[in-house]
Formats: sequence, structure tokens, C-alpha cells
Amino acid sequence: MPPPPAVKPKLKFCVVCASNNNRSMEGHNVLSKANFLVNSAGTGSAVRLPGPTIDKPNIYAFGTPYEHMYQDLKSKDERLYNANGILPMIDRNRKIKTAPERWQEATEVVDVVITCEERCYDAVCDDLLGKGGELNRPVHVINVEIQDNHEQAHIGGKAILDLCTAIEASNNLDQDIDKIIEIQMEKFPHQLLHSVMYY
Repeated sequence: MPPPPAVKPKLKFCVVCASNNNRSMEGHNVLSKANFLVNSAGTGSAVRLPGPTIDKPNIYAFGTPYEHMYQDLKSKDERLYNANGILPMIDRNRKIKTAPERWQEATEVVDVVITCEERCYDAVCDDLLGKGGELNRPVHVINVEIQDNHEQAHIGGKAILDLCTAIEASNNLDQDIDKIIEIQMEKFPHQLLHSVMYY
């Protein structure tokens, strides 16, 4: 009897934005619902959320539970933070994971990193370069440029799902990735960047 065909292991994905609240969590949400192995993170120095005025953001340390942020903002101005979509966003987040995570402090090794902004892409690539590639394990880093607002995050989430579906379906990602990205750029208006880095 011939041996059964080898089961292709599922890829691990990580979606990254600045504060691990809006764009990366929308991506995390849609990928998780579609049964991908996924986590998310932020590359900023702290979590920054809109405040009552543009020069007064709400700032939290990474690792602060979404539940704490939700209750804090609700107590500050429930009407404002409901109207601008921040409380509904954090409500979604607290149902997915406990707290925002910082990319630079993450220990999990993934196969594909999807960043949502070029400066986050640069930060992920710089961080991986700084680690020296000791594991000699390749990771595809792809940037899907998404404006940091709720509407664009929702649209971007669909683009990320489509991209990750094509990546997961590939039997030879290293060979297929350029074609996958080319097809994505024809389908969606998001500018894509791609690098192969090493853990």
C-alpha cells in the first residue's frame, strides 16, 4: 500500500500594526474566524488611542488588558468613545485576546507576518535583522498599506484574508509568493511590500 499523502502543516500568521488595536486586530479577527493559526502585535513604543483632542491621545503600555482600556475610556467619556468607534473596537478586541502585544517582545516564531503600514514593516524587518537569524528559519514579511481608521481596517481585513488564503493554499510559498502578491495587487488597491527575513 502506498504511504498516505503527507499532511501540509498549517502556516502561522501574525498581523502587525502600531498599537495592536485597530488594523492588526481586524486582521486577527477575520483570520481567526476563517480558522487560520494567527496572532497579532504592535510595533509602537506604547498603545496610542484617540483622545478628546488630537493632541491628547489615550496612552497605555503594551500588555494592558483590553478590558482595562474599555472600562477606563467608558468612565472618561462613554458617549465620545462610542461615537468615534473606539469602545466597539476594544469590545471586539477583548473577545479575541487579553491584551495588546508588542512585536519586539514576542517570542513566538511565525511563517508569515502581515504588517499594515510601511513603518511597521520597517520595524519588523529591523527587529528580525537585529536578532541575527540564529534559527535560520525564513519568515515572509508582507506589508498591506492600510489607513488607520475603522472603515479602511475593515476593507484591509478582507484583503488580508484573501492574501493569507492564497498563501495557505500554496504548496511552495517561496516559489509562488511573487505571483500571489502580483495577483493581490491587481485585486486590491493596497500597495504591497515583501521581504524574506530570518529568525
